[in-house]
Amino acid sequence: MAQAPRRLGRRVRTAAALPERTPPLTAYTQRMNRVLDHIDTHLDEPLEIAPLAEIAHFSPYHFHRIFSAWMGETLGNYVRRRRLEIAAARLAGQRQHPILQIALSVGFASGEAFARAFKAYFGQTPSAWRATTAERWNSELLHVRRRSNPDQVLRKPDQDAHGEEDDNTETSNPSFPEFGMQVTLSTLPPARVAYLRHIGPYGPSIAAFWQQQFLPWMRANALEGRPSYGIGHDDPGITALDNCRYDACVEIPDDFHPRGQAGVALLPGGRYALAAYRGDGPGIGRAWTEFLRDWLPGSGLQIDSRPFFEHYPVDAEYDPATGIFSCQLCIPVKPL
Repeated sequence: MAQAPRRLGRRVRTAAALPERTPPLTAYTQRMNRVLDHIDTHLDEPLEIAPLAEIAHFSPYHFHRIFSAWMGETLGNYVRRRRLEIAAARLAGQRQHPILQIALSVGFASGEAFARAFKAYFGQTPSAWRATTAERWNSELLHVRRRSNPDQVLRKPDQDAHGEEDDNTETSNPSFPEFGMQVTLSTLPPARVAYLRHIGPYGPSIAAFWQQQFLPWMRANALEGRPSYGIGHDDPGITALDNCRYDACVEIPDDFHPRGQAGVALLPGGRYALAAYRGDGPGIGRAWTEFLRDWLPGSGLQIDSRPFFEHYPVDAEYDPATGIFSCQLCIPVKPL
């Protein structure tokens, strides 16, 4: 299980005559994020310790120890988990792709090896996982509704007076326009972004991360007034909440070199389905789930391997008194 990064060094106050040095924690954060980003974009390739250590600028011996201390799991376990979790997401979102093709896309050499590893991790075969996608999304949607509006969960007429539900209670299946979200298709250009990374459960902690860390960092680097993004790298219905990664990002010019713990990435361009969202923090999780559950299956499209993200234009609405904000939910799509 992932844990908060450990402080692997102390910040040293340098004398005025000495050149400023990057604090150890900041340097380690940058190095490890580069490794995690490389792993996610090269899951279909061998991921040996020596090349990854070189990306992090550590010796292989020290890198293995540092990675385990930083992530709370060994490098081998992390790579195996990421391969299986990404495969699970692709099985759900790329239903026209053969299972073997998905296995190969995340680095398994055969369908048999993939099936064994997948069942050991998720408790069911890849085909069974794919077949129960709609059921899982319904369950996730009901869970989000209960958590955000516990007094407004729709009940069946035969529920008892205490509001208890039968084990066979059917969840409501509202249409996507219930949220007033208009879906359009657009080809977006790539965007060079600087990001700070949050590891842990999505939800209120993400809002706090923006307000307490990312927005002050933007102001300190004179990046206010630029488009920003939120990238959720993990599906909390698949990945353990403590392992979920989220990047708060802002567009930067080509000559900008971030300071501190920020990294730089290229947000891929291409075809996206865009849904305009206006609401609060708890509601956005529900909107994402309904976007996938209710819009995607009838769209004639499927998701691909680019990241999902929230786009916050320069004129995006935000009301600190109510927590209401606006953004675009962006799902990367391609033909079936």
